[in-house]
Amino acid sequence: MFQRLVLALAILLAVGSISAIESGDIAPAWTGSDYSGNLVEFPAGTNGKPTVMVYWATWCPYCKAFMPYLSQIQKDYGADKINVLLINHKERGIGDPTAYVEALDCKAIAIRDGDSIGDTYLVNFIPGLMIIDSEGVVAWKRASTDLPAGIAVGKLWDQQVREQLDQML
Repeated sequence: MFQRLVLALAILLAVGSISAIESGDIAPAWTGSDYSGNLVEFPAGTNGKPTVMVYWATWCPYCKAFMPYLSQIQKDYGADKINVLLINHKERGIGDPTAYVEALDCKAIAIRDGDSIGDTYLVNFIPGLMIIDSEGVVAWKRASTDLPAGIAVGKLWDQQVREQLDQML
């Protein structure tokens, strides 16, 4: 009985020490592959620019609602000033991630098979959306929302991302 109690306590302590990456945390380093098979290293590949990081999946209606805004954000701020990093995460084999990325009007660094990266950041919902500043610190992470997928949520996240980038640049 005592051994079970000790084991249960050890498990609770171990699980309790694992927490999601939040604003103010150093963004963990990782290595992944883009859709051309090239190796991408984070944060080395950011060249010290703020990075909008989006964890997405082809099946996600919220991702589809936000992506047009993301493309416009990149155009407005300039690829020379910010990075856009798309990490395919929690893909269920429903859609074609390669075709999805190719159809975007965005010059993003797109990572395929990013489940291990999302797991490192403890991304539990899609889209995971965060901004990493030029020092490698998570400056902002989106909160959950009760808004349905569509224009309203796309506009909300567009506004929030722009507010953070305006503070950084």
